Amino acid sequence: MTDNTVTGWVGWGVFAAVILIISGLLNIFHGLQALIGPDSLFFTTEAGLFSVDIQSWGWFHLIIGVLLLLIGIALLGGATWARMIAIILVALNALAQLTLIAAQPWLSLAVLAIDILVIYALTVHGRELKAR
Repeated sequence: MTDNTVTGWVGWGVFAAVILIISGLLNIFHGLQALIGPDSLFFTTEAGLFSVDIQSWGWFHLIIGVLLLLIGIALLGGATWARMIAIILVALNALAQLTLIAAQPWLSLAVLAIDILVIYALTVHGRELKAR
């Protein structure tokens, strides 16, 4: 198969790009929400008490959200460089979800599963986006 061959699997690459755009928009929303809201958040789990600085969390999510949105749009355009950056960002997000698994297990597992699907789509079928 050459780089110009497009199969039915190209949908996986489009799926990854759309998920990144949606994730970027949600991160932007949550980042702005955190910047406008209170300064800190406390929650308890079986592991103990967690304290999160909401302002830094908000800026982190706002920046990551903008990056994910731009990378998702670039992926739809077929940019090869966007695949590598997207894989790195999604892998970092997957690691971040592992750190939050004690506080929010179901959400972390769901996001982790989507991250794995996106990494799969971009590594195995991402090359076809350029040809599309």
